Amino acid sequence: MAKDNKKDKFSTEGLKVPVSLGVIMDGNGRWAKKRLLPRSAGHRAGAENLKELCRNCGNYGVKYLTVYAFSTENWSRPQAEVDQLMKLFVEFFAKYDPELEEEGIRVRFTGDIDALPEDLRKVCREGEERSKNRQKMQLIVAFNYGGRREITQAAQSLAKDVAEGRLSIEDITEDSLSERMYLPDVPDPELIIRPSGELRISNFLLWECAYSEFWVSDTLWPDFGYEDLTQAFRDYAKRDRRFGGLSKKEG
Repeated sequence: MAKDNKKDKFSTEGLKVPVSLGVIMDGNGRWAKKRLLPRSAGHRAGAENLKELCRNCGNYGVKYLTVYAFSTENWSRPQAEVDQLMKLFVEFFAKYDPELEEEGIRVRFTGDIDALPEDLRKVCREGEERSKNRQKMQLIVAFNYGGRREITQAAQSLAKDVAEGRLSIEDITEDSLSERMYLPDVPDPELIIRPSGELRISNFLLWECAYSEFWVSDTLWPDFGYEDLTQAFRDYAKRDRRFGGLSKKEG
């Protein structure tokens, strides 16, 4: 990734930055339509912008960035668009992994990865293996991901252990269910950002977002940049995260 000559703009003095951030990368198709371009051009522009988001988040000190790249529901899109998205997925990591390495960004995947075609599973395995020792930030790509499927598979895992005598019903707790999620070591996102103005969660991190703050922007994803991210962090810093308790003012 290109080095930014204005590193001081990422000063976090007085700015509360989430350790774990989620981003729903939405609006690629509308971005392309506004420019009379094919949807594939919007997806490509969105992939380019992911590179910039990684750089900006890394410079701001975010440690875990989870991005919604392809949902379990996206398979219902026209086959030509799905094929283009799969091709773009492979191209992205082939093209940008050296830059991710330069930025110290580890790549991981969350989702029903075992259900993907072998060539895509290979990209995921190799990407994770190449980057496993990078320590500045983790980029978690939600691919073939659905929050309901994640919870269902976690419940099935617990049920199997109960049926085979390794667990009792009493052993099923919030903690034991959390441990069966795809990446239980990744902290729940303190903040989830959704560009494009849509006001829904779209099956993203349903279990993990129980106490996440949400921030919505009308900016379409390919145009979502440093200023948008900074404003999201500024607004987040003003939030009073009570987790069901009283605020500091009330206490």
